[in-house]
Amino acid sequence: VQLQASGGGLVQAGGSLRLSCAASGSFSRVVGVDWYRQAPGRQRELVAHSTTSNTRYSDSAKGRFSATRDDAANTVYLQMNSLKPEDTAIYYCNVEILSYTGGKPSTQNWWGQGTQVTVSS
Repeated sequence: VQLQASGGGLVQAGGSLRLSCAASGSFSRVVGVDWYRQAPGRQRELVAHSTTSNTRYSDSAKGRFSATRDDAANTVYLQMNSLKPEDTAIYYCNVEILSYTGGKPSTQNWWGQGTQVTVSS
């Protein structure tokens, strides 16, 4: 399984970006995704936890970020609106993938390579 992350960039405060992580390879389906970010000198922070049934957001992301998915394309998205300079960070997806081996299901988590988001004031 490979994950290709994209969508980061430089945006002014108040702007929007949409990040994506596309999964490819041999597997059955995407089960869920966690979106993390890590700013310089800070610990990695979970901003969204999304399953097939619900999504939870960090307080900093609530109301501004939205995690969605396209199951047909095996792609997950993080729509980020009303961006602030403090949202500047490298954003990572961690995708839970379901596979079958010999008819037996198993899940495994895969990291995307990270994409830089920079919000200017």
